[in-house]
Amino acid sequence: MCYTQSRFKALLSACVLSLIATAGWSQSLTWLGTLPGSSESYAYDVSADGAVVVGWVYDAGYYRAFRWENGVMQDLGHLGGYWSWAYGVSADGAVVVGRADNAAFYGRAFRWTALGGMQDLGTLGSTWSWANDVSADGAVVVGGAYNAARQWRASRWTASGGMQDLGHLGGNWSEAYGVSADGAVVVGGSYNAAGQRRAFRWTAAGGMQDLGTLGGYESEAYGVSADGAVVVGWAHNAAGQRRAFRWTVDGGMQDLSTLGSGWSEAYGVSADGSVVVGRTLYYDYAFRWTASRGMEDLSTTYASLLTYGSYLRWATAISPDGRYIVGGGSNAATDRFEAFLLDTGFPRRGDVDRNGCVDDADLLQVLFAFGGRGYRNEDLNWDGTVDDADLLQVLFNFGSGC
Repeated sequence: MCYTQSRFKALLSACVLSLIATAGWSQSLTWLGTLPGSSESYAYDVSADGAVVVGWVYDAGYYRAFRWENGVMQDLGHLGGYWSWAYGVSADGAVVVGRADNAAFYGRAFRWTALGGMQDLGTLGSTWSWANDVSADGAVVVGGAYNAARQWRASRWTASGGMQDLGHLGGNWSEAYGVSADGAVVVGGSYNAAGQRRAFRWTAAGGMQDLGTLGGYESEAYGVSADGAVVVGWAHNAAGQRRAFRWTVDGGMQDLSTLGSGWSEAYGVSADGSVVVGRTLYYDYAFRWTASRGMEDLSTTYASLLTYGSYLRWATAISPDGRYIVGGGSNAATDRFEAFLLDTGFPRRGDVDRNGCVDDADLLQVLFAFGGRGYRNEDLNWDGTVDDADLLQVLFNFGSGC
C-alpha cells in the first residue's frame, strides 16, 4: 500500500475545517413500533451503521416482513400470498432476505431491493425454501429448501450459481442460518447419522464440519464472524442443558455460561468475534457476552434507558462493530412485545482499536490498511475496502473520548 503524503494532507485539510468535538457516549433505546393492524414486532438483523433494521410483525395469524429506517417501518409485501418474514440485511441496508408465500401459498426464499422489489430465489427442486442470512454485500444468501426427494437441505444462493445444496452430516435434514461477510463460510444445523442435530461450519473446500457439543448430544449454529473463524449458537452440555457457545477454529467450543435459568442460546456475533448476543431461555433475558464482562443482562446494563415494566427479552443480532443490538422485548408503554434497536454508544465512530479514544493509533491503523480488501475493523463503513471513507470517519471524529 502506498499512500502519498499530498493525498493525506488534502484529506486532512478538508476535514479539519469541520471537525467538532464529540460529546460523551450517546446511548439510546428505540422501540420500532408495528405496522398498522399488527400487535407485535420482532427485529432480526441490523445494518452496519444501525440505520436499517429488518424483521416481521404479527397479529392474529398475519405475518409481514418489514424494513425500518429513520423511524419509518416499511411493509415489504409478499410473493403473491399473504405472509412474509425478514431475517437478514446487507451491511449497507439495501438488500433484505427472508421468506414469503407465493400465490400457491408455498414459502419461498426472497431477496428484496428497493429497485427490484421481492425476488423469488427458487428451490432445490421442490416447493419450499427460505432465506435466513445474507453476506455483507448482499450477493450470497443462505437458508434452506426442499430438494426433489422432499428432504430439507441447507442452501447457498448466488445470482450466477443459483441455489446450491450444501449437503448434510449423515442425516436427512440440514439448514443454514448464518454466513460470513464474504459469503465463503456458512453455519447452521444438520442431523448426523445417529439422528442428532449438530452445529456445522461449511466451506467450499472443506464441506460441512460437525462442530460437536459441550458434552451432550445436540447443537446448532446461528451466527458467524466476518472472517468465518468464530461461530456462535447453542449446544447441550453433559447435564442436557442448552448453553450458548462460542466456537473458534483454534479453541473449539466454549460454554458462555448463562443467567439464572441454566439455559441459553447465542444468535449473533460482532465482526471480530469478540461480542456475542442472544437470550436465556425460560426467563427470557436478552444478553451480551464479552470475554472481559462475561454474560450480562441487557435490561440491567441499560436499565436507565427502560421505562418501568419494560424488558429486553431477545437479542437476535449485533452490528459488525458491536455497537448496535436488535431484538424484541416487552414495551410497557404500548403493552406489547416489540422490536427494539439499542445503541450502546460503543465503540465511538472512528475508534478502530476499540479503546474509547479516537486518536493517532486509529488513524495509523487505517493508513497501514489503506487499499486493502476484506471486512475488518479498519473498514469502518463495512463496504469491503479500506479507503477514503474510512479515513474520513476517523478524521471527523478525531479526539472523541480522549
